[in-house]
Amino acid sequence: MTSCHRRTAQAIAVDVRAGRVSALDICRSAIAHIEQLGSERSGFTRIFEERALHRAKAIDNTVLAGLDPGPLAGVPFGVAEMFDVAVERTMAGAQIRSGARLSAADAKSIQMLERAGAILIGTQNMDEFGYGFEGVNALGGTSINPHDEQRLAGGACGGSAVAVASETVPFSLGFDANGQLRVPAALCGIIGFKPTHLDFSRQGTYPFVPSLDDVGPLTRDLDDLVLVRDVLRDFAPEKCAIPRGDLRFGRFGGWFDQNLDVEFRTLIQNLVSAVGGRTTELQHAELARAAASLITGAEAANLHRTMVTRTPMGYEPATRDRFLAALLMPADDYLQAKRFQYWAGGQAEKQFEYNDVYIVPAVPGSGSAPLIEDPTIMFDGAVRTARSYLGTFTQPISLIGLPTLVVPLVHDGALPLGIQLVAAPGADALLFAAARQLFEAGLVAVPKLP
Repeated sequence: MTSCHRRTAQAIAVDVRAGRVSALDICRSAIAHIEQLGSERSGFTRIFEERALHRAKAIDNTVLAGLDPGPLAGVPFGVAEMFDVAVERTMAGAQIRSGARLSAADAKSIQMLERAGAILIGTQNMDEFGYGFEGVNALGGTSINPHDEQRLAGGACGGSAVAVASETVPFSLGFDANGQLRVPAALCGIIGFKPTHLDFSRQGTYPFVPSLDDVGPLTRDLDDLVLVRDVLRDFAPEKCAIPRGDLRFGRFGGWFDQNLDVEFRTLIQNLVSAVGGRTTELQHAELARAAASLITGAEAANLHRTMVTRTPMGYEPATRDRFLAALLMPADDYLQAKRFQYWAGGQAEKQFEYNDVYIVPAVPGSGSAPLIEDPTIMFDGAVRTARSYLGTFTQPISLIGLPTLVVPLVHDGALPLGIQLVAAPGADALLFAAARQLFEAGLVAVPKLP
């Protein structure tokens, strides 16, 4: 059986298209690895073995017929439980949805990836309805960090990050409203991408925060990420040209300097100095985080208004409490937060008159994953729950719809540290150019498993 462990999506696809390996062997290898690791260490909650093997055989037959199955030929992948899968229930990490209707069709993004030759293996663990940053829930269990099994993988797309970091699949598909994809990417030491708002189709995904939700991929390899992004955009032309000269890097200080350990702050400062960047401040970042929290609570709770008031005990306690509290929010608070969102977006775009890409930490504190037995971080001099505070540096970026790429910072410690690369709306291509420059300079790298 041909293993897909440690292989990039592009390497697998090249060999499958050339007939050197079979998609069926690759698929069986991925499924066997998932079964060997178990759900908490592989990140997968359900495996669609019959579907996946049928798809793999079809790809092999296409190759035998002398036809091209696509740029992702034979590449296995998984999706967070927010995505519709035909003839399956969209669980959204929630036990209360165990009686939901079966989905009529795959989510649009799954259809696009499979049209390009990829093979959906199964669904991956997440916080209930996406409301959390730990990667823990009663239905799917705890997503365990592959770099230290005593630590959290982060959430909400913890399972999707674990599946990639554990080298089970080359890429996963998750979602991000406030950092649900970026936080686990940072804690697990992989690459995570939140595109310009609404750049990827959300058709067939269970909504969390409609005005903030985005679909995004996680990978171990930058070229894989670019390929998956191209497929999800249907190879549309870039909206922004890459500058011919050197990219102009900057660093957001202020809010993004607070609540950082000295060692983590120093590493980021050294990185920015190495690329000739300068520090500026994203105005009103703290208010942006507060506005994001208000919008998240209001929109998420409104989606569950009927169900959470009729059957509140069907929800996990932390989710239920957040929904019920948000339902008591005055409507004017939400409207004020939305007004601020539109104003802040316009103000933030002015920052990119001076720099192409900004560098900011992905999570506060030490930047590393909290312990499973003690899911807390230090914030404002006090012990706070990781569930509520891991998104401190991702939420302000989400509110104003900026594309963001998380990459792992090179350092001497044992646990991964992630940074966010942030660009102007529509300038997603600059993020990949910036990441490539940092990878080639040896300043960022995906760490090997212990």
